Amino acid sequence: MRQLVLDTETTGLEVTQGHRIIEIGCVEVINRRLTGNNYHVYINPDREVDPGAYEVHGISDDFLVDKPLFQELAEEFLNYIRGAELIIHNAPFDVGFIDMELALLPDKPGKTEDFCSVTDTLVMARKRHPGQRNNLDALCKRYGVNNSQRDLHGALLDAEILADLYLVMTGGQTSLLLNDEDGSTGTNASGIRRLPTDRRPLPVIRATTEELSAHQARLKAIEESAGICIWNKTTQIN
Repeated sequence: MRQLVLDTETTGLEVTQGHRIIEIGCVEVINRRLTGNNYHVYINPDREVDPGAYEVHGISDDFLVDKPLFQELAEEFLNYIRGAELIIHNAPFDVGFIDMELALLPDKPGKTEDFCSVTDTLVMARKRHPGQRNNLDALCKRYGVNNSQRDLHGALLDAEILADLYLVMTGGQTSLLLNDEDGSTGTNASGIRRLPTDRRPLPVIRATTEELSAHQARLKAIEESAGICIWNKTTQIN
């Protein structure tokens, strides 16, 4: 299962006012493990950044002037997201801007949904925590995800934080206080400690014939004493 946690930064809030994407950050997750095959670009929006937006992300017009246009990166970006599930916080915002950028391309390749599926973590959070604040900072505090380096918004940094948050929200554990074999703590840029990606897989230890027989005997004894044993009804031992 290939998932891409995605975030964008833009020149302003309203796509209907002609605002454009200036940064895309994606973090790849395959089978609930971060692969390191991330995608990160800055984009020349061919327009000025609103002062209010600059205060949020700190990306200036001077910084963007020599960056590529979206149309120069479109094929690369679409190939990267093709067939994946996008994980986005407040997906209509980011998807709306991506769809607008795709619509401006000469060949008009389609919309985001034509290339991948989308899961909105804001919708997920609102279902789990109705009536509470569910922005990224509030969720990080609620789930204990480290976002201490988030002084300014940045697409890749926010995608990295959201990846950790999504895995925690969906039952994964991404922060283990274990040392690597070389004695280091494996701490990444956001302060999250991770197990090394090249570690050996955990062994699968199967029950012996004697252990299976003892298990079945215990279930039979429970059934005889209680009249019913739910484990006999719902499980099957291979």
